[in-house]
Amino acid sequence: MSKIISIHSFRGGTGKSNTTANLSLLLADQGLRVGIVDTDIQSPGIHVLLGLDPNDMVHTLNDYLWGKCELAEAAHDMSSHLGLKSGGQIFLIPSSMKANDIARILKEGYDVGLLNDGFNNVLDDLELDVLMIDTHPGLNEETLLSIAISDALVLIMRPDQQDIQGTAVTIDVARKLSVPNLLLVVNKAPDVYDFDQLKRDMEKVYDCPVAAILPHSDEMMVLGGKGVFSLSFPDHPVTLKLKQVAAQLMA
Repeated sequence: MSKIISIHSFRGGTGKSNTTANLSLLLADQGLRVGIVDTDIQSPGIHVLLGLDPNDMVHTLNDYLWGKCELAEAAHDMSSHLGLKSGGQIFLIPSSMKANDIARILKEGYDVGLLNDGFNNVLDDLELDVLMIDTHPGLNEETLLSIAISDALVLIMRPDQQDIQGTAVTIDVARKLSVPNLLLVVNKAPDVYDFDQLKRDMEKVYDCPVAAILPHSDEMMVLGGKGVFSLSFPDHPVTLKLKQVAAQLMA
């Protein structure tokens, strides 16, 4: 049965898109058909991680929202580019990088209800096992819809006070929306932390399972978004922990 998984954070800069790209690749590497929708329409970016040139975007999520195409027509098959050899596939539905398109969305908005129809239709049209939604940070109408229709919600946070407070609000909202599976991922944790203790502390604060504590990685900083981390560093501790998160999502 297909799953919709939203990856969200209360604030930007948490590594949300990086986590989405890596989890998607790890799931596709298991032979699954994975779709990714970049709903961060105001500041899209996951296409950079997956290596899709904006000039090669035939259609985007914006075109679907404006009635120019079906959502599946905006999907770009990234499987060959990413070197998948397991039989799995990754389809990316990007948001437009054109300044005029972003400005139009900001000025006119869009019918959020179209997202719900599009998500459900694209699961069937592309015969997806998993649809990953890379959300816009914070809480807005689009985010609430994504959370509400998700089979699982992964909240990405850093171990700082602003994220701790903001994540508490998001968890409260998710529970009111009855998300079936809610997982926390603490990202960019300094090595000076006792990770086991940090995990216990976060689970006590939120009464919610922590799927992984991801350490700060110099290698990821050096990679600088020029690719999917788990593809470049398959044996890195961060990759191994992300594999654990992927396994929990599909359990």
